[in-house]
Amino acid sequence: MPSIFTKIINGEIPCYKVAEDDEFFAFLDINPNAAGHTLCVPKKEVNKILDLDEASYMGLMAFSRKVGKAIEATIPCERVGMTVIGLEVPHVHVHLIPLHSMKNATFQHKEKLEPKEFEEIASKIRAALK
Repeated sequence: MPSIFTKIINGEIPCYKVAEDDEFFAFLDINPNAAGHTLCVPKKEVNKILDLDEASYMGLMAFSRKVGKAIEATIPCERVGMTVIGLEVPHVHVHLIPLHSMKNATFQHKEKLEPKEFEEIASKIRAALK
């Protein structure tokens, strides 16, 4: 059965898309630790990051770096944190989180955003990628 991320990639579930290429896809987390919290995923459904072949792993890191730089350019924050946990969805995903303090990295503090806010953030990040 396809993961929720595969359904997002395939357009079966809506998302706030930030970036896409032939192999990877980035979208805003709908339950963000901070405004701009973005998930980068390979289009190929693989459960664990260390199960990716080396080229896919390196490609995901390069894609995530590019997206992270765009977040850093558009979302005021101290830095963009990166984490890979992967217990909640069996599909590799990199969290890129604008950090204002350590509470943004704990996954215990969540921000509530309206759809218009998500769209504005995604649009700003997309524009910074060009």
